[in-house]
Amino acid sequence: MSASERSSSLTHLARLGFSGLADADALLEEVEAAGIPRESAIAGAAVAADPDEALGALARIARRDPEAVGTLQSDPRGWLALWALLGASTGFADFFLRHPGELAQLIGAGDALPSGGELRDTLLDSVNAVDGFAADGGEASWVALRVGYRRMLARIAAFDLLSASPVDHVPSVAARLADAAGAALEASLAVARTRVSGGAAGAGLFPRDQVARAKLAIIGMGKTGARELNYVSDVDVIFVAGADDDAIDELGESRVVDIATRLAVQTMRGISSIEIEPPLWEVDANLRPEGKQGALVRTLDSHLAYYDRWAKSWEFQALLKARPIAGDVELGEAYVAAVQPKVWTSAARENFVDSVQRMRERVTEHIPAADVPFQIKLGPGGIRDIEFTVQLLQLVHGLSDDRIRQRGTLEALDALVAEGYIGRSEASAFSRDYRVLRLLEHRVQLRNLRRTHLMPARPEDLRVLARASGLSDSGPGVWQLWESVKREVRDIHVRLFYRPLLSAVAALPAEERALSTEQAHDRLAAIGFADPAGALRHIAALTSGLSRKATIQRHLMPVMIRWFADGVDPDYGLLAFRRLSERLGNTPWFLRMLRDSSAAAESLTRVLSGSRYIGELMEWIPESAAWLDDDELLKPRSGVALQQEARAIQARHGSVDESMRSVRALRRRELLRTAMGAILGTVTIEEVADALTTITEVTIQATLRAVRPGIVPPEDDALDFSVIAMGRFGGRELGFGSDADVMYVYRPNGVDDQRAHELALKLVAALRTQSEDHRVPLDLDAGLRPEGRNGPVARSLDAYAEYYRRWSLSWEAQALLRARGFAGSVKLIEAFTQLADQVRYPEKADLQGLREIKRIKARVESERLPQGADPARHLKLGPGSLSDVEWLVQLLQLTHAHAVPGMRTTSTLDALAAAREAGLVPGVAAERLTEAWRLASRLRSANTLLSGQTSDVLPVDRKKLDGIGRLLEYPPRSATQVEEDYLGTTRRARRVFEKLFYG
Repeated sequence: MSASERSSSLTHLARLGFSGLADADALLEEVEAAGIPRESAIAGAAVAADPDEALGALARIARRDPEAVGTLQSDPRGWLALWALLGASTGFADFFLRHPGELAQLIGAGDALPSGGELRDTLLDSVNAVDGFAADGGEASWVALRVGYRRMLARIAAFDLLSASPVDHVPSVAARLADAAGAALEASLAVARTRVSGGAAGAGLFPRDQVARAKLAIIGMGKTGARELNYVSDVDVIFVAGADDDAIDELGESRVVDIATRLAVQTMRGISSIEIEPPLWEVDANLRPEGKQGALVRTLDSHLAYYDRWAKSWEFQALLKARPIAGDVELGEAYVAAVQPKVWTSAARENFVDSVQRMRERVTEHIPAADVPFQIKLGPGGIRDIEFTVQLLQLVHGLSDDRIRQRGTLEALDALVAEGYIGRSEASAFSRDYRVLRLLEHRVQLRNLRRTHLMPARPEDLRVLARASGLSDSGPGVWQLWESVKREVRDIHVRLFYRPLLSAVAALPAEERALSTEQAHDRLAAIGFADPAGALRHIAALTSGLSRKATIQRHLMPVMIRWFADGVDPDYGLLAFRRLSERLGNTPWFLRMLRDSSAAAESLTRVLSGSRYIGELMEWIPESAAWLDDDELLKPRSGVALQQEARAIQARHGSVDESMRSVRALRRRELLRTAMGAILGTVTIEEVADALTTITEVTIQATLRAVRPGIVPPEDDALDFSVIAMGRFGGRELGFGSDADVMYVYRPNGVDDQRAHELALKLVAALRTQSEDHRVPLDLDAGLRPEGRNGPVARSLDAYAEYYRRWSLSWEAQALLRARGFAGSVKLIEAFTQLADQVRYPEKADLQGLREIKRIKARVESERLPQGADPARHLKLGPGSLSDVEWLVQLLQLTHAHAVPGMRTTSTLDALAAAREAGLVPGVAAERLTEAWRLASRLRSANTLLSGQTSDVLPVDRKKLDGIGRLLEYPPRSATQVEEDYLGTTRRARRVFEKLFYG
């Protein structure tokens, strides 16, 4: 190699992350001499957290077994996995050096995690287990088990290290690590049965049939039970013995326990004793009754007797995560079923909360002072702070709420948020921080495959940790991230863990398992709260403490509770108010508004208790509460104002993603404004429809402006592209939750036809992508285009003209009655409108086409209704509902609009009014159709506002019906009246429809 080539090679190594360039170059020459080309050898170096360490390990393994290394090198995925493992873990480097033949197991590794069944089968096969007994009870079986375990551990780690976002995979990786631990214990138990029945040294000697009849259940505790295990961690277990009645009678309970104890001891030895292959981890049974002083194995009855009489509070906290992981499944499940009720009643014990808090403080106090700044798990702001906080909240509130009884920390957080015990922002921060801390813990343990919870101190080790975790680009960066996480966790932990309310809740006597006195509970139930206990939790959260905010809330709460009780859904309203208050914190204007403006405070209770749609949006846009103090701010903003704001947003932001993020926020804000106005009666149903249509138009227009420059190059700028509104969107009749029906048209204007079509399709795809909003979905539905979903999603103007001239079906002409251009080229919209007018307003009606429309309408009524839905309750497709009115009006337009200019409109009601004026529809009939259309539209929007979900079916549930009625300004308890009004109105409209539509 020439000097220049050598210099270039070293530069390449530096780019890959190598530090010792000369040493790396020498090792690569050695590897190349073993038959592996240089470039192929370093093909995976970029994924190694420590490329120098990885290459050194690779060279050592190649010296021992070059053939095994060469075989794996031919598999690109397996080669990447090897580099990732060797670069992140000296422990795996030592393992493959001891067992180079195991490299073959990395072929294809890293794409997916092994399943729980695969882990169990692999480890049982490693000891040749049949019917619960290993083929051999010697140390060789233990060695085979440990090799098999590390083989599967390597596959788990390969997936973890090669994933694009390892922090997101922490829960699934931790779950598989727990499954692997359970599988290892199952295989070790199989070896133990063979040893105990074969008289192995120190194992005793019992007949094989007696060993088979003795049941041993291994209960996983802590992280193992919760399926949140680390790579190298003590596996906490409890052993439970048992046998069927016949075996107890024949052998005696003491002999069964003796056999089970021997099995437990040998099972632990198989995992943890010193052998040729190093131990896997420590099996820790110290959480058993009486700890180290207690019997290793007990029967189920003995366990229960202990917990009933002598167990301490911390022992019940430990049982929260108990789960059968190996051994006799039926016995294990019986144990968990028996202890779970005791877990959730433990919070009723005197001073339970204080004892748990003191235990947490003792854990912190016993950390060596030198370790505190580096402790990921036990230090302030560490993993244990999150776990203790979550577990305490579970134990206290799980006393009366089984919905939060989850083993896993993240699952418990989700449940606590869902039930209102923790604010969403705090839970989101806890969840994010927990994953980050667990990922750091995983990576520091992987480094040497040994148990540790300490952040590295040396800069070079921090650099490796940063690369291995993907959390930062540098060592200082990962340290700063860790410090910020600790601060955030500690802040949330202190506020929640020591909240005085918890002690008051936990101290309730058994007959008052609500969250306050029985009298307060009954009062809340009497005034309309379905979940008085939940209401008391929220009241306590809002009013606890000495802050100015809590003081104001205490003054306001009595009257606000009354207002919530007068609302549609008091329970949700109070929960939403709590979340909003937590988001706004001590914001001065919010507290001032609540204190000084009773009208605004009452309006706030009304919108929150009346609409989940509003409640969820207000949580994300809390500043919207200020609109309640000024009716003018609740009126929809004009299209011109929204356009100006959207253009200003796009002028400020440099990237499409940034500008569209702000445009989506603008859309959500204006949807919320319109919804609040609708609930409070400051806007009519027509104004709501117009506002929702305008908001949707502005959003799509802004999206098109944002995406076009990045798709259509200057040389193709002559291309015209427009978006045509269809359906209720075209008629400016959108409701809450409505799709936006559209068609896309373009005109090449000199651009190559194929090129123009490709650019148009790219514009369509970008419009769909950039307009997506997971919080408030905006579905651009092009299903009304020619040929429906089978046709091209975009066509040129000429292609539309040719299609409508030659092949257009009657329903396609009908669909064009609502076509209205609104975005893109104005000239193209004018040209498309002229084309559409020729098709939708024919000089002479096509009688065959009209007959086909009637036939299609009959088919739609029988085929498009959801299975099991009551046609009479379907707001869109039911008899006398929206579709009846719209199809009738559209039939009249196709027949008469050429002669009656007033009917040339995309608006259903405007066209109906013109038909009435022209004498085509009798006055009474027109009134009945209008009434039905308005009521169905209002009910449809109210249904969405109430539930936060789109639905076209009038609910059967009386509470929901009453809620919808309240939104439509019916008096309380009007469910029956709402139902009767709708069914009567649509029945009358249906008679008109049948007479005028079918003749």
